[in-house]
Amino acid sequence: MIPADRTVFWDVDTQYDFMMSDGKLYVPGSEEIIPVLGALTDHAHDHGIRILASADDHVPGHRELSEEPDFLTTFPEHCMRGTPGQEKIAATTLRNPLVIDPTPREDPGFPDTVRIHDGDILFLKYWFDVFTNPNVLPALDALDLQRVVLYGVATDVCDRYAMEGLLRHRPGLTLYFVCDAARGIDADASDRLRREWKAQGVRMVTAQEVLTR
Repeated sequence: MIPADRTVFWDVDTQYDFMMSDGKLYVPGSEEIIPVLGALTDHAHDHGIRILASADDHVPGHRELSEEPDFLTTFPEHCMRGTPGQEKIAATTLRNPLVIDPTPREDPGFPDTVRIHDGDILFLKYWFDVFTNPNVLPALDALDLQRVVLYGVATDVCDRYAMEGLLRHRPGLTLYFVCDAARGIDADASDRLRREWKAQGVRMVTAQEVLTR
């Protein structure tokens, strides 16, 4: 079992539109991993591990959205604010989440708010890259982390931005990628990314290894 102290689980975009086959932008195979995601969520809550989650929070006009998407940098409408598709699935429900949108937090008390919050944290984002929310790095620094266990969807899009952002911005962290708790859009690209991340020191693990090591 990975030590709980100074560890967070990082849940990437486990929202209805991505996770469910009738969602607006279903990631193939995502329904298959819902039991695994539920087990990780329950484990975190049972063992005092905070979950940091990201979620798309779109409104019309966001640059990621297009009526003629290329499925690389633009996609059809999905995870639209206030719709059922924007909500997290039941299996990954957060506990007392502190919701942090991309509006810059200039309050000097923000780090203390993050540090003492008794619950999970949800970072909203308007673009693939969670680090375009300028409050993410200050929140990470406030938590003084050692380990991040990352999973969710999609491996080759938002997981990629999250993992590569962590490698770039906070290279001292020990990073884990839970392979059976993630799904990608392009299988070959996802395989290549996992190999690249492993070469950069990211530990490839299964959910069972996370739950029992």
